[in-house]
Amino acid sequence: MAAVPPDPLPDLLIAVPAVILACRAGAQLVRRLGQPPVVGEIVVGILFGPSLLGWLWPAAQAWLFPPSALSYIGVLGNIGLLAFMFLVGLELDLKALRGHSRTAVAVSQASIAVPLLLGTLLALGMYGTFAPEGTDKLAFVLFIAVSMSITAFPVLARILTDRGLYRTRVGALAMACAAVDDVTAWCLLAAVVAVTKSSSPMEAVTTAAYAAAFTLAMFYVVRPLLNRWVGRAERKYADGVVLVVLFSGLCLGAFATEEIGVHALFGAFLFGVITPRGRRKIEATAARLRAFTLPVLLPLFFVSTGLKTDVSLLGGDLAQWLWAGAVLAVAVLGKWGGGSVAARLAGQRWRDAMSIGALMNCRGLTELVVLNIGLGLGVIGPDLFTILVLMALLTTAATSPALSWIRRGAGDPYPADDPSGIGQEEPVLESAGTR
Repeated sequence: MAAVPPDPLPDLLIAVPAVILACRAGAQLVRRLGQPPVVGEIVVGILFGPSLLGWLWPAAQAWLFPPSALSYIGVLGNIGLLAFMFLVGLELDLKALRGHSRTAVAVSQASIAVPLLLGTLLALGMYGTFAPEGTDKLAFVLFIAVSMSITAFPVLARILTDRGLYRTRVGALAMACAAVDDVTAWCLLAAVVAVTKSSSPMEAVTTAAYAAAFTLAMFYVVRPLLNRWVGRAERKYADGVVLVVLFSGLCLGAFATEEIGVHALFGAFLFGVITPRGRRKIEATAARLRAFTLPVLLPLFFVSTGLKTDVSLLGGDLAQWLWAGAVLAVAVLGKWGGGSVAARLAGQRWRDAMSIGALMNCRGLTELVVLNIGLGLGVIGPDLFTILVLMALLTTAATSPALSWIRRGAGDPYPADDPSGIGQEEPVLESAGTR
């Protein structure tokens, strides 16, 4: 008679609250230091992993995260990630491009093209050292190039809001650039995933065709139907019904893109993009979903990432640390440098151009999502995964201090931490809110 596997519930009842409370504490701590909460959550995830807890006290780590609970923590974290990607799509309001479209497109495309080029050159040099055995060279190079070009749209929005810059001209332009950047980067990543999963060029083309057909169907079939249903839901249905429908929709969208051969996250993101905005019940539902997803489910994703991040893999190997430095240099030069120069060439003052470049260099949770996709596909190994996670952490943590330095040291008439002063610095936009 087969042995009955142990019930994971008791282990989860210890691990889940430990993760949630620790990430909450980390987020609060870094906020006092002027950092976005995601920095603290990433750090806590890494500290729970083999980089600290597993190194200092492996028995405690094994007790807190036993094998019977790890897969369930990963599943819960991925569900939170799907909900988060839906919210990102819902908050991606392309109306922010109004009045800034040409500059936004130029800056965003430059801040993708430059990192893509530099990332390609870097990946060609790294392939022999870091590519897992049997990894296709094209897939490896494309993935590294795309991972260099990511901007964390939600974290950028939070930084602008916290600093009182959201409703200024520079803030609106940065958000518009990030919106275009976000859409472009996700499309590129979808193409990389299709190439990686496909066994032949024809299969990759077929996957791309299915993905394009699915996208068109979402915009021209599902979106009008959903818009009409939401109109009726405003009058007839309770908020709970709307929550059930939207959550079911993002899950089904995720399932569809997973079956197509892209990735489940793209379906959830796309469903968020086509969901009607500005409706009371949609806003209320999004607020309820956000209130549970961000503090409860996403920390489980951070810990899942931290358990895969092992700084000891780099050890005392100088070559590994030199490669880590090269990755960080390429990431900063490509995004910050490329975005700043493009903004300046588009007519922005140097101070504003440098501010936009610094914001575009913020990677946050979005980069972790991309890196987990690459690790799951086997395109990168644990050592390179660790290097890229550290790059994401450092570039995100550097955004707020860099913004303070730029806007104080370049002759700002108002302190960066004075929202009322910054708000008077330039014309205030008519649109309000943080979405």
